[in-house]
Amino acid sequence: MRLGVDVGDARVGLAASDPDALLATPVMTLRRDKNQSSDLRMIARIARDRQCAVVYVGLPLSLSGAETPSTRKAREFARSLVERFDEERLPVQVRLIDERLSTVSAAEKMRASGVESRDQRAGIDQAAAVEILTHALDMRAAQEREPGTLVFHRSD
Repeated sequence: MRLGVDVGDARVGLAASDPDALLATPVMTLRRDKNQSSDLRMIARIARDRQCAVVYVGLPLSLSGAETPSTRKAREFARSLVERFDEERLPVQVRLIDERLSTVSAAEKMRASGVESRDQRAGIDQAAAVEILTHALDMRAAQEREPGTLVFHRSD
């Protein structure tokens, strides 16, 4: 089982794979909680309950591949997630995966399915997480290994 995570300033979208890691489905949207870390605790709980092996965190690079302020925030969130997993002794890998255009693609798919732009806010984070996870699962199937960059604890 794998999770996909779309990290934003205000919300975090989650998606999960089926046990065979073939399909991605939306799970939930969490409010970012930078002070109390309830978002990180909930992701750890979901990872434990679903017996996840890998969590893919979307890495929002610019179209040219350059780092942005959002890229740095996603890296920090991924490191915090690794720390949370370590604290809870969860053997879950955290991997950063390129997510260029995932939110744009998710919005286009929502529009194509009849969801008005003004009504997309509630589901866009989950839809972007589905895009991130689907991309990771497709790469995993093609490469026959886990894609993305493995994230380590700060002291590593």
